[in-house]
Formats: sequence, structure tokens, C-alpha cells
Amino acid sequence: MKKEQSLMRKSHFLGTKIRNLRKRNHLTLEDLSARCVRVDAQSAPSVSYLSMIERGKRTPSQSMLENLSEVFQKPISWFLDNESEATNITPEKGNHGGIVGMALEPNFLFSNDILQIAIPEMLSQTGISGRQFAHLLIRAHQEHHQNHFPDLERAAEEVGNKNLYLTSDDLMAIARSHALELHWFDESNSTQLGEEGEVTQHLTTSYFSAPNKVYLNSVLKSRESRLKYDLAVHIGHAVLHNQEGLQCRLTVGGAQENSHSSNDTPNAQDILNAWRDFEASFFAGALLCPKAPFRQLLDSHGYEVSIHKQLNISASVAMRRMTVVSPYPHWHYFDAYQPGKLKAVYRGNGIPLPWGNMRTVQDPCQHWAVFRKFAELSLQSSTQLSILLVDGKPRLYCCESVQVKDLAGNSHVLCAGVDLNPAIIAQGMDAEAVVSELQALCIKHGGASVIPHALKQQLLSVARILNIGWIERGLSSEVRVICTRGNACPRQPGCYEV
Repeated sequence: MKKEQSLMRKSHFLGTKIRNLRKRNHLTLEDLSARCVRVDAQSAPSVSYLSMIERGKRTPSQSMLENLSEVFQKPISWFLDNESEATNITPEKGNHGGIVGMALEPNFLFSNDILQIAIPEMLSQTGISGRQFAHLLIRAHQEHHQNHFPDLERAAEEVGNKNLYLTSDDLMAIARSHALELHWFDESNSTQLGEEGEVTQHLTTSYFSAPNKVYLNSVLKSRESRLKYDLAVHIGHAVLHNQEGLQCRLTVGGAQENSHSSNDTPNAQDILNAWRDFEASFFAGALLCPKAPFRQLLDSHGYEVSIHKQLNISASVAMRRMTVVSPYPHWHYFDAYQPGKLKAVYRGNGIPLPWGNMRTVQDPCQHWAVFRKFAELSLQSSTQLSILLVDGKPRLYCCESVQVKDLAGNSHVLCAGVDLNPAIIAQGMDAEAVVSELQALCIKHGGASVIPHALKQQLLSVARILNIGWIERGLSSEVRVICTRGNACPRQPGCYEV
């Protein structure tokens, strides 16, 4: 009884603190309630009760407060002091990460008329095809909106009824319900020679033939996860685009999927086809991994990449959807083939790239997790903490990488990661000071260092609040400094010094 009375006396700012801390960590009321259930179901508050706590209508019990304390990695005394919420946990407005633009001055040079004339000439001189430019535009649009496309999510949910465990038979039934005829064909790999002289295997896995026929390669029968994805993409085209003028061809290999034209200059059809391909691919992910149930499943398994096996989907679909459904917005994702070929990339946190998907460079930093994973023989996923200077300031990233083989037999690396600086700031710490200290230790020890115990404990609380298991594992390994180009190497001596 005395504890309850003491709690009542000290809870004046409690609701506001919990609300701001929840929002600072990008959690909904449902997310927070679910986290509390996993700590202790008996003391966990319901969504409605949490809402009343935040509005000052209810006071949490001692056990409930201990539960919240564990979720947010804060001592109970922090919730009960007599100070209002600190400014460093007040949600920021308008700072969403993602790609960074530049001022276009003088403005008259960037009018629509001038750009429409200049862009084809620029692409011709740089050797970028119209299709590549279309994909770059779409990637920028995707990163600007941080992968939030609610209309596509809703369309997929209406079709799949938010079923997280759709089988290929289910998807075939859905395809037929949208008047698609399914046929099988036989085709083997073909060998292709890349721009760098590398040999890759290319395979067409499925294609659409007007007005309503979908042809599926028989090799898909041996890989259910890829069969489900192809079916979901063709369903997406049927649902979103009414099967009008489609030229959808899905392939595996180092080249871009869904390729249509190879025109050197952009045209309206190239950009329209590329956009439709993106929409259908996003729809496919949302159909196979509907947002709410997939988010709940990831949350209960600490965002482990291996969750794709439970759902019988590809690792790439699962990892791409992580960047969409997570309440934490600062994610990136790479699908990389050697040498330096990005088949897919997403940068909701604006992380620079060691190379792009339109060109390779001669001196990429080999300490990036994606390069190091290429050198490993293990098919197990691996975690890396990395420090990278971005606009002159150090940022701490953590990623999980896995090496897989596509249906044609080509090895490639999938990498999903997060920018930890915003999460460090959300816990009231000075992110720049923390990461600068780690960076200095890494440089002192030749480019990599173990994390000192005190810093490790601080970062451990960040990992637990984010509820991403591989971040916690990464804290037990070395942290590495990386760069985007060899001529910017921060190591002493530099990796490229003679």
C-alpha cells in the first residue's frame, strides 16, 4: 500500500514521459503493449490502459512500472522524479533521415522545360540508359517516402486478407480469381558476360503474355519461396494495372529484374514500365508479408533474418519488408552481386554507398560488411558494427548479412542494417561523442576495436529497446571503421597507402 501511495505522489509527469519516450522510439501503443507482454504478461498494460496512463487518467502499478522500465531500459526512479520530460526525448519534427537533396540555384535553370531538354543529353554523355535513370528516380522516390506506400499495402491486404502463411497453391488460386491463366515452360540457365568481364548465370523465371497468360519456369517447382514471389508479382500487375500493356519478365542473375527496354535515352514507356514493376514488387512483398502480422512476428523473434524459413519466403523478401514494417525508420538494404553490382538498394537512413548500381569504382572499401561476406564460406548470417564519416560526422551502423544463391546458382549477399545514431540520441546520450570515442579506439588499434564495457552497456540498452537481436550480438564483436572510397580511408596507415 505504501508503495502505491508513493507512486501516486510521484507520478505527476509520468504519463507525458512515457508518451514522449514511446514516440521517440517510434512505437505505437500496440507496439509498446506487445513489448510489455513479452517482458511479463501478467503486469503488461493493455493498449487502452496505456493510453489512459499517457493522458494522466491512470497510474501504473509498481509491477507495471517495472515492466515499462525493462522495455525502455530506464531505472524506475527516472519515471518518478519531479522533473518534466527532458528536451532530448521530445519527438523531433521533420527529421526523417533518408536521402539528402541539394539547393538548385539559380531556379530558372531547373525549370521543367530546361530539365526535359538537359536530362537526355546528360544521360547520353554519362552512358546511363533510360531504364537505369527510371530506376534511380524510383529509388529516390522510395527513399524520400521511407518505403511508406499505404495504397499498395491496402491493395495487397485486400487480396491476401492479411494471411501471413499463403502457400503457392493459395497464390495460384488468387491468380486465377483475377483471370490469369498459368502455364509452365522449360528453360535452362544462359551464360552472360558482364561489363567487368565476370561470368554470371541468367535465368528467366516467369513472364506475362497479353492478354492474361503467365508462364512459370518449371525450375520454380524446386523453390517454393521464389515461386510464391513470382506469382505475387504477377498478381500485383493484374490488380494494380489491369493487365494493360504489360511486359513483365522476371529474371535472376546480376541484371535488374523486370527489364524492358535498353534505350539510351529516357522515354515515357520506360519510366512507366519501371514504375509499374516497382509497384508490383512492393505489392508482392506486402502480399506475402502483410504489415501488421509480419511486424508482430518480427518483434517476437528480434528481427532475425532466419524468420523467412518459418514463412517459406526468400530471405530477400523478408529483409526488404523489415525496412518497411519496423517502427524504427532508419534502415538500409543491399542486394549485391560481385564485382560491385547492386541489384537492389534502399537507404531510408541515407547511408552513402561504396559503389552504385550503375557503375563500379576501382577503390571501394573492402571493410564493408557486404564485401567481407563475399569472402566468407559460411552460409550463416553475420553481424557487423561499422563507423562511417557522413558529412564529416561519425555514424554508427549495424547490419546483418547473409550469402545466398539465386535460382540460377549465382552467389549474392543480402544486407539489412540500421543507423544507430538516432536510437542513441533517443536514449539521452550524445551520439557524436559516443561514436567519436569508438572511432578513435578503432583507428588506434588499426581499424577495428572491441567495445569498452561502459560503452557496451550503454549500447546494449539501445539494442534492447530497438528489439533487434543481431545488434546485441554485434556488440560482442569488434566495431570497424569503413569509408566509401580508398582515398578517404581513415585507418592509420591507410589501406591503400604504398
